[in-house]
Amino acid sequence: MTKAQVVVIVMFVALSVSFGFQKINPLLVSSYQIQKDTAAVNSDSVTKPEWATLYDSLDLKNQGLSKTAFEYAWYGFHKMRLGKQIMAIADFSQSSCKKRLYVIDLIRRKLILNTFVAHGRNSGQEYAKEFSNDNSSFQSSLGFYRTLGTYQGKHGLSLRLEGMEKGINDRAYERAIVMHGADYVSEDFIKNTGRLGRSQGCPAVSIADSKKLIQLLYDGAGLFIYSQNPRYFKSSALLSGINLIKEKGQTLGESLLYTSAK
Repeated sequence: MTKAQVVVIVMFVALSVSFGFQKINPLLVSSYQIQKDTAAVNSDSVTKPEWATLYDSLDLKNQGLSKTAFEYAWYGFHKMRLGKQIMAIADFSQSSCKKRLYVIDLIRRKLILNTFVAHGRNSGQEYAKEFSNDNSSFQSSLGFYRTLGTYQGKHGLSLRLEGMEKGINDRAYERAIVMHGADYVSEDFIKNTGRLGRSQGCPAVSIADSKKLIQLLYDGAGLFIYSQNPRYFKSSALLSGINLIKEKGQTLGESLLYTSAK
């Protein structure tokens, strides 16, 4: 109904009341009321997407996890279709002094663990800023990983990782990028140096947490290493569909920091 039509209805009702008319065209009134009721229903039916509901219910914002990181992780993990519904997110946009590793059970809809995780020594000091897929770079690689089996290495029990993104992290296995415990991942180390210790590119965790983490993630879970890095988002095939979703009008939440392209 146009504004002009609404004005006509209002004027007609006003004149009817003024002149004491007892009958008002029911079709005009009912049409106006139907549109009001429909607008109210449509407004009430607008709901948040599932990922946003989960993000809020787990109070992840107050625990420091970037909403954008969670958006991307949710989208990428569902696109990967992993068999094990455990989602680990390492938010490298945060300081290494923060507990920036989040492990979420998607079935139970529960945050299982929130703890420290190290980045590669050539990626940066307190913050990870540089990333590489190259051998001997001693830098972290961004993107999505699938967990594999375990082995006993120089750091004890370690979890192998398979990089799922070609040209971004697909050399993880040959680079021996694994999850393992390390004594330089601790609050005491932070107190003494002002930052967490650094690895040779592995997402190293504390010795105290390593066994529990490896048991949770072992054999088919997912890990997403996130940072606000435009080069990654332009290269990631797993995130290339996000633009398409936005073009179709499906809400992702906050404006994305970076867009991706095929």
